[in-house]
Amino acid sequence: MKNICVFGLGYIGLPTAAMFAHHGANVIGVDVNQYAVDTINQGKIHIVEPGLEAIVKQAVDKGNLKASLTPVHSDAYLIAVPTPFKGDDHEPDLSYIHAVSKALAPLLQKGDVVILESTSPVGATEKMVEWLAEERSDLTFPKYHEPDVEADIFVAYCPERVLPGKVIEELISNDRIIGGMTKESTKKAQEVYRIFVEGELLETNSRTAEMAKLTENASRDVSIAFANELSIISDKLDINVWELIELANHHPRVNILQPGAGVGGHCIAVDPWFIVNQNPEEAKIIRAAREINDNKPNWVIEKINVEINRLKSECVEKPTVALLGLAFKPDIDDLRESPAVNIAKKMLENQSANILLVEPNIDKLPKALESGKLSSLDDAMQIADVVAILVAHNEFKKEPLKNSVAVIDAVGII
Repeated sequence: MKNICVFGLGYIGLPTAAMFAHHGANVIGVDVNQYAVDTINQGKIHIVEPGLEAIVKQAVDKGNLKASLTPVHSDAYLIAVPTPFKGDDHEPDLSYIHAVSKALAPLLQKGDVVILESTSPVGATEKMVEWLAEERSDLTFPKYHEPDVEADIFVAYCPERVLPGKVIEELISNDRIIGGMTKESTKKAQEVYRIFVEGELLETNSRTAEMAKLTENASRDVSIAFANELSIISDKLDINVWELIELANHHPRVNILQPGAGVGGHCIAVDPWFIVNQNPEEAKIIRAAREINDNKPNWVIEKINVEINRLKSECVEKPTVALLGLAFKPDIDDLRESPAVNIAKKMLENQSANILLVEPNIDKLPKALESGKLSSLDDAMQIADVVAILVAHNEFKKEPLKNSVAVIDAVGII
């Protein structure tokens, strides 16, 4: 397993490719983004992840890592491309996996390993095998219901489970779920990950591995929804939710999470809907949690609007509101599914106030917020009438807030 091809060079694919290369494999990383390909081939990175750029530069300089728009034949292929929604009904969009399957199929040779890492609904790995088989009738592919039958190609589903900001560390140390379409596929996939993974490689089948990934994120989503709902109830009852949770967590069997402005990221904010979409009658708690967390940004907006209307009643014609944070979690640049971006977008559309957007981890606003103004923290604090803290970035924890400023703290910094 010395030659590895990784499809998708985003927040998961690039660190994964870099770790394989760092540990001696010859890695081709494939992406449709020319800018990403060019940047990586210069030994640089197009995302923010602590420690990653040094590893990429070293791997590129040694010739172990190269980015490309097109794949080449390898011993193993890892697929880490997006699986977004098709529309408002949260139906999973597997078109990226389908596109990779068509590009990959002509390269396959007997004995190759294909591993899907993209977070996917149950059955996606089997669907990928169908697409590969359609292109390559000369090869035999594994079947989920025939785990002991040999095939020419080994296929497995192995979900990532890393935390942005700690991806390098957790890629190495975290246990991995290895879900083969057949028992032999599981063993072959284990060989691939043993190149650098020090955590335990847990054996199962592809469907269970797919559901395990969704279950992990749905579990977190439900727990966060409880905290978010608790914050809304506490606000109505004039109770400090942060103090409440701290006190409740002194119980030896209670561990309530911290509320926030919602839930973001490409995992927790998305994956539970895959379960709901496939099991609409059964997934009642999972659906309710998603709806609670999706609605939390609207509650934050209501709190901001209360302060705007109060200032207008005091003859401030158009108050200035500073929104602190756009990322989906602290100290990263990842804006995917961010509740803070959702809040900023609606506040800009409302046009009831001058909106300043503060995000120290980016230097350019995304297209959805292009009508807004990216401001430094210092400049925003000089002129803001209202401050809404949407993300607990370290920079915000150090900023003294003027007594005259109305503050909506959605993340418990103050």
